[in-house]
Amino acid sequence: MNLSFFIARRYLVKQKGTFSSFIIRLAIGATALSVAVMIVAMAVVTGFNHAVTEKLYSFEGHVHIIPYDETKSNSLNYAEPVFYDSKLIGEIKQIPHVVAVSPFIQRPVIIQSRGHMEGLALKGLNKDYHFLKGISTMGTPIDYSDTFYSKQIVLSKTTADRLDVNMGDTVQLDFIEGGVPRIRRVKVCGLYHSGMEEVDKYFAVCDIRLLQRINNWPADSINGYQVDLEDEKYSDTVSNFIHYNLVKAPLESYTTQENYSFIFDWLRLQGLNGTILLIIMAIVAIINMGAVLVILMVDRANMVGLLKALGMSFETTRNIFLSIAGIIGAVGIVLGNLLALTLCWLQATFGILKLPEDSYYMQFVPVKIVWWHVAMIDVVTLTLCVLCMWLPALYIRRIQPAKVLQFK
Repeated sequence: MNLSFFIARRYLVKQKGTFSSFIIRLAIGATALSVAVMIVAMAVVTGFNHAVTEKLYSFEGHVHIIPYDETKSNSLNYAEPVFYDSKLIGEIKQIPHVVAVSPFIQRPVIIQSRGHMEGLALKGLNKDYHFLKGISTMGTPIDYSDTFYSKQIVLSKTTADRLDVNMGDTVQLDFIEGGVPRIRRVKVCGLYHSGMEEVDKYFAVCDIRLLQRINNWPADSINGYQVDLEDEKYSDTVSNFIHYNLVKAPLESYTTQENYSFIFDWLRLQGLNGTILLIIMAIVAIINMGAVLVILMVDRANMVGLLKALGMSFETTRNIFLSIAGIIGAVGIVLGNLLALTLCWLQATFGILKLPEDSYYMQFVPVKIVWWHVAMIDVVTLTLCVLCMWLPALYIRRIQPAKVLQFK
């Protein structure tokens, strides 16, 4: 066994009831708390980003193929149609990581019921579309069995509350053309809830054939295609592949990040806050460990003087205190991991901490543990705790055996 590590371990074991024992316990506790805060912060930031993007992608998909927009607004309400291309859909489905491709039409509409009125974007989809797991639903899906078009609609829970309607109620759709409304009555067959105001407050879902009829379009006319992927990280790759290899003018491919850049900018800002917190807690852990080592070296100056008198080299003596720092750091990291993982499990299971959904898009503080995040925090913390001890360890050179041992 390494001599420095052996002495460090024996020293820590034999400190019960002494001042050094209190300092060691304080250092372990502070390290554990710093590590726990860093892990929880990463879990919350990751969970928050995952929850918001999952909700958005579940409704909007990851990539849109729509006519080129000169204004760069990437608006999805278009007057001019494009023609449904089954060959293009087949080619897109062959791209790795593509889960589904759905043609859609989107059009503004005014919905009325019981004296209430709401302006929405009505999104027409076909029978192959379904909400992904990030969207909670109630009721039944739209029934596409009618050979003309389905007279059913899916509203958000937010819109249903504003209109004072529930599943099974009938609402009136007013489509404005040339200042004259075209009216349709449809039945609310289901409700969805994403928790995102940008989706819940402004969107409803209907049969794509209804909007084709309202627009006086043939059955092969649509606004564009929505592409769902198995993971958001492939969005740019798939969008670029479609742009350069599959579509021609006037069609263009846009990622959801481009269409909702303000949301993703906000998420990046939240990530920056998490990074700042990590840096602060890492600095706290380093300063704490450095102060502890200095106190321990001063308190054990007699032991250092005795070891020097017995002929122990500076490097070996220094390594004793570096080993002490390593052991304290390792114990603190293990305890910090246990504390953080327990807190995250409690939050994920019971939803103890709540959020105002209208501001944060969710009812509870989300947590998502990414194991490489935990491993990175552990390794970096332990490495920094040991490396930052080299400067305080130089104090050992100043300890003179003749002075510290003269009163022994």
